[in-house]
Amino acid sequence: MTNAVQTASQDRSPATAAGGNAPQAFVVPPVDVFENENAITLLADLPGVPKDQLNLRVDGDTLVIEATASAASTPAGMELVYGELQCPAYRRQFTLSRELDASRIEAQLRDGVLRLTIPKAEEAKPRRIQVQAG
Repeated sequence: MTNAVQTASQDRSPATAAGGNAPQAFVVPPVDVFENENAITLLADLPGVPKDQLNLRVDGDTLVIEATASAASTPAGMELVYGELQCPAYRRQFTLSRELDASRIEAQLRDGVLRLTIPKAEEAKPRRIQVQAG
């Protein structure tokens, strides 16, 4: 998987949401997905993104992650000569299974990593069936 830079073409892109007409380039952040019997956990790498520049939403069965990284602060008495943060906008979307309870998603952003915990619906959790004799 790569951190491909893509050009947004849908109306729900960060550029059009902000009132702009031109498509905006964004980075597709790498994501790790883990599952246990109770939930699915997504870990998305979003370096440089402060909490107030992170937008998470669920549209129907689609989970959308949009974020904007802030440039690192320049040390006093210095100026930036070379910088590699060329595309500070991130966007990623996932289709959520009906087995997941999107109304109970928990999100935590720490050290540039977004952790989303999406609980499974009670009906989707494994359960033991009691067998009766005779």
